[in-house]
Amino acid sequence: MDHPEFTAFVLVAGLLLAAAAQWRGWRPSLRTALAVGIGLRLTLLISASTDSWQPVDFNEGFRAAGQAILHHQDPVLASQGSWHFLPMIPYFYALALATGLPWEIAGRLCTIIADVVLIVLVGRLAGRKYAAAARFQYACNPIALMVAVIHAQVEPISLVFLVAAYLLARSARAGAENGGAGPNGAWAGALFGFALSAKSWPIILLPVVLAMLPNWRQRLYGLVAAGAVPVFFLATLPLVVSSSWADMLNVARYLGEVRPIVGEWGWTALMTHGNWTLAPMAAKVGQLILYSTIALVIWMWWRADRIDQTSAILLAFMVVTPRMGAQYLLWFVPFLCARPTRWSRPAMTLGAVWAGIGYIYLTQFDDTGWWENHSWWAMSSVAIIPLLVLAMPWARRRPETADRLPTPDTELLPVTNEVSPSH
Repeated sequence: MDHPEFTAFVLVAGLLLAAAAQWRGWRPSLRTALAVGIGLRLTLLISASTDSWQPVDFNEGFRAAGQAILHHQDPVLASQGSWHFLPMIPYFYALALATGLPWEIAGRLCTIIADVVLIVLVGRLAGRKYAAAARFQYACNPIALMVAVIHAQVEPISLVFLVAAYLLARSARAGAENGGAGPNGAWAGALFGFALSAKSWPIILLPVVLAMLPNWRQRLYGLVAAGAVPVFFLATLPLVVSSSWADMLNVARYLGEVRPIVGEWGWTALMTHGNWTLAPMAAKVGQLILYSTIALVIWMWWRADRIDQTSAILLAFMVVTPRMGAQYLLWFVPFLCARPTRWSRPAMTLGAVWAGIGYIYLTQFDDTGWWENHSWWAMSSVAIIPLLVLAMPWARRRPETADRLPTPDTELLPVTNEVSPSH
C-alpha cells in the first residue's frame, strides 16, 4: 500500500467520529450520515484506486471474472476457480468494465454503492427511535470502510440484500399481526436469494429469515423464492457464456467445493503457527464444530429478537470457524450497529485494528516479509475472540428478560433512562 499513513488517518477519523457520536449522544440526520459515509468512502476510493498495491483476489480473481463475462466465457473457469460463486457479481463487474473505467475503480463501484445503501438499511433495521445513531455508526465503521473500499470484497452486496430481506420479512409479520396486508413472503425470500447469489455464507441465516415470516404458507413461498434466484443465475450462464456441458459440470464442482485452507484465524492459526495450510482433517472437524455451534446458538436465541439472534449466530461463527478472511468481520457489523450490546463497540474496534494491520501494515512488505509477519498477525486473532463472545447478546436471549434491560440505545449512548420496548 502506497499511502498507509493517509489510509490509517481516514479509518481512525471514522472511528473517532463514531465514538464521539456515541459519547455526545449525537443523532445525525440521514443526510448527514450519508454525507459522512460517502465522503469517507470516496476519499478511500481515490487513494485505493491510485495505489500500486491491490488485493490479490480483487486484482486477479475478480477482474478475471468480470472480463470473462465480457468475452462470453465462464467466470469460474476463466479465473481458474478464484471466483467460485454464482455469476451475479461478475455481471456487475462486466457492466462496470464496459463503461471503460479502470478496474481499480470499476471493481469497487458495486461494493461501495451497496455499502452506502446499507447505511440507510441499518437505520431501518434499528427502528425509528434508534435509526439516527445506528446508521451513523455504520457510516463511520472502519471494518465497513476497509472491506467495501480497500479490499472491495463482495460482502456489502450480500449484506444489502440480506438486510433488505430481514426488513421485508419483518414487515410481512407486522402486517399479518395487525390484520392488514403485508408483503408476500416470496419477496423476502427472493431478496435472500440475491444475498445467497452474491456469497454462499448467508445460507446459515435462512432459518432466521423464514422464522420471521408470519405463517407456514409464507415460509414456503419464501423458501421457494430463496432457492429460485440462485437457480436463475446458474441457468443464465449458457445464455451469456459459451460453455459446454463438461464445462458446466466443472463449474458445479467448483461451486460445491470448500477448500480446506486453514491457519488464518483463531484456533487453526495457533495449530499452524499462523501459516496457511491445506489440512482436510482439521477443516472437516472444524466444519462439524461450526455447524453444531450454529445449531446450538439458533436454539439458545430462538425466542430472542431476530436481530439479536442473527448477531449471536454470526459472532459464534467467528469464534469457532476453522477458515477465515478479514472480510468476514463485516458480517455482524450491520446487526450490532442496529442492536448494539455492551461489548459490541470494543469488539468491533479491536476487530478493526486487527484487520487494519493486515490491510495496511502487512502490505508494506515484500512476499517474504509478508509471510514472516502474517504468522504473528494470524495468531494474534485469538485476542479478539473473547470480545466477540462478550459482544453476543447474552442478556437478551428471552423477550421477558429483554423487556427489563436497558434499551440498545442506552448501550450505545450514555444519556437516557428509558426502558426497552417489547419485541
